[in-house]
Amino acid sequence: MTAGDATAGPGDIVAKLPISSYSALAVDSVHQRVYVADKRWYASDKGQVLVYDFEGRRVATLTSTQPVSGLALSADSATLYVGERTGVAAYDTTTHQPAGRTPAYEANCGRELAFSGGRQWLTRGNATYESECAYAAHGLDSINGSAYDVSGWSVTGRMLLEAGPAAGNRLFMGQARNEKALDPALTSFDTGGETPVRGASRRFADTEGKGGLDLKDLAVSPDGRRLAVADAAHGTRLLDAGDLSDAPVPYQPLPEGAVASAVAFGGDGKYVARGASASGSTPDLLIQPADPADGTTALEFAYEGDLDGNRVVPRGLEWSADGSRLFAVTTNAAGSAFWLHIVRPPAAQYDARFTGGLTSTPGQAVVGEPVGIRGRLELDGPAPAEPVRVTAVRTDADGTRKLAAAEVAADGTFTVLDVPARVGESTYTLSFLGDLTHRPAEDVALTVSVAKAPSAITLTAPAEAVKGDNLEITGKLTAQGRPLPAGITLAVQRTDRQGTGALTSAAVAADGTFRINDLARVRGQVTYTVSYAGDDVHAASTAEATVRVRR
Repeated sequence: MTAGDATAGPGDIVAKLPISSYSALAVDSVHQRVYVADKRWYASDKGQVLVYDFEGRRVATLTSTQPVSGLALSADSATLYVGERTGVAAYDTTTHQPAGRTPAYEANCGRELAFSGGRQWLTRGNATYESECAYAAHGLDSINGSAYDVSGWSVTGRMLLEAGPAAGNRLFMGQARNEKALDPALTSFDTGGETPVRGASRRFADTEGKGGLDLKDLAVSPDGRRLAVADAAHGTRLLDAGDLSDAPVPYQPLPEGAVASAVAFGGDGKYVARGASASGSTPDLLIQPADPADGTTALEFAYEGDLDGNRVVPRGLEWSADGSRLFAVTTNAAGSAFWLHIVRPPAAQYDARFTGGLTSTPGQAVVGEPVGIRGRLELDGPAPAEPVRVTAVRTDADGTRKLAAAEVAADGTFTVLDVPARVGESTYTLSFLGDLTHRPAEDVALTVSVAKAPSAITLTAPAEAVKGDNLEITGKLTAQGRPLPAGITLAVQRTDRQGTGALTSAAVAADGTFRINDLARVRGQVTYTVSYAGDDVHAASTAEATVRVRR
């Protein structure tokens, strides 16, 4: 898939972003464009802004001469502003051509941009090394026409800004948690005058210093009454936008194991999206009514894999103005690859569950032979538009390995196929991560005992032999599972009236065949026993042949 391609899955449209870093997301509903900033980390790097349409197709790339961070659209969506290390660049959103640039004090720690009170606000932070930016001093500046102003407000650590038409002349500033600020502040400013005036401010730690804010994102509700805060230490906080007190009714906790990373209100005020970092079938994204008193079950999306990413990035959620589309940026576990998801929330989402337990075939699994893990997935609500898949991992003494996903049949049945790699117990954990109309199902697991693969020896011997003559026995060694290794030798024993003794071992050829030659030494019944000792993945086997020796 090329950088400009997008794929439509059962839950959303997904575009793989050709970037290795991320700093900001902005949505232009007038021109139906999505802007994703690829910061690039070094001063000499040329940052870029990728431009996508609402169907996930890349339509343009805006390239800077400096690293970029922070995006903001003018109120009429005619101009996109891009934060750069030494200024703020402007681009025409119709032509995507440069439309001017305002110099600013250098900020090598990146910028946040926001419009409030008729002017543009920008953050500024500097450090010798990128690692020091987290706790360096960051200041708040503004641009009003051609005038550049340093407000004098600053904090230790990065600033997150949130404003917009719903906020009126209020600018919200959140301090990111860092080693020098364990109880960060959340503050609002009145930006209606010549200088910003600090209004409500709040810290969240208790008297013992615990519970400090770990801020990842901010969002103002469309009516301007509420401020949602993505707090990695608490979940999604819902506050009164006026005095920053807790709203009377909070949002329900995120699913266990999910850590808040982003939050955004739908433009029509109907939904709120809550992004998270989670693993497995635990949801990374919830879309639910913006009113926490509405008990409608949230739409849940679990991202896990090379085609979706693993988690929603901080500041990685934005809605279209009409609330019909949610744009989400996800990343992998390493934070080195990124995806753009375009989600159209349906009217409802239904439950899914695994029923009847799991079974395996064949009855005895062996190393190197296919094993089928069979089960049934039950989906409430209407049938999905496209077949759904279950994912699976195998855990054994060698660790955990991801298996190929299995498609679910119309009757809900599925079979996950695997070839066990070692003897012992293998546990298969199956997941359904949900789709646009179905929530993730609770994982199910089955432990299978894996044995060595059987081997067999076949012998072809004469019924009779003459004493003193050469006696030849031929045979073949076969085994299930992996191919037998080269250089196998078989133990050979002879039992006759004189007793039992070992003969020269028989070498097995590449095709499994071998020969045994012996001199018939006494009359009567002579039994030849041929044995294979087995190896780490093949079981031992034995065969016998009896020859009557006459005069």
